[in-house]
Amino acid sequence: MNVSRRLRSPTGLSALALLLACGGCSSTDDAGTAAVPSPGAEAAAWCRDLDARLPRTVDGLARRDPEPASRLTAGWGDPAIILRCGVERPARMNDPKADGVSVNGVGWLLEKRTDGSFRFTTTLRKAYVEVTLPAERTGDGVGPLTDFAAPVETSIPEGIA
Repeated sequence: MNVSRRLRSPTGLSALALLLACGGCSSTDDAGTAAVPSPGAEAAAWCRDLDARLPRTVDGLARRDPEPASRLTAGWGDPAIILRCGVERPARMNDPKADGVSVNGVGWLLEKRTDGSFRFTTTLRKAYVEVTLPAERTGDGVGPLTDFAAPVETSIPEGIA
């Protein structure tokens, strides 16, 4: 696994230790559902390509897609790691002090949520991909992101959406 703390984006770089230390928190999210994004046609095409390339397992967890069924969302495990493709650019990306990581060549904005979960959103890609780790899975660190690096890199072109 190639994890780098340097991003080529306006995000800051820290809190990886915070992510690794937050195992054992509780979550109130319903792992069985995910809001389906509404990207433009070009981003939706990249997201469909990503869906076709997503792994059957992530961090050892079997794929278990959320409701409603969509090629723009995917899930693994219970409680589920949720991926949504074609999300809006997070406002937090405008903050030069925002935290982020780079995993196997893919940059991710890191956001800790009030329920103890973490949300990662790709940086410098033509479509934004969001991965949410439920609080129960935050002890896995950035490990789950390694399973997404190759499919994201292959499916979503570099650039700014």
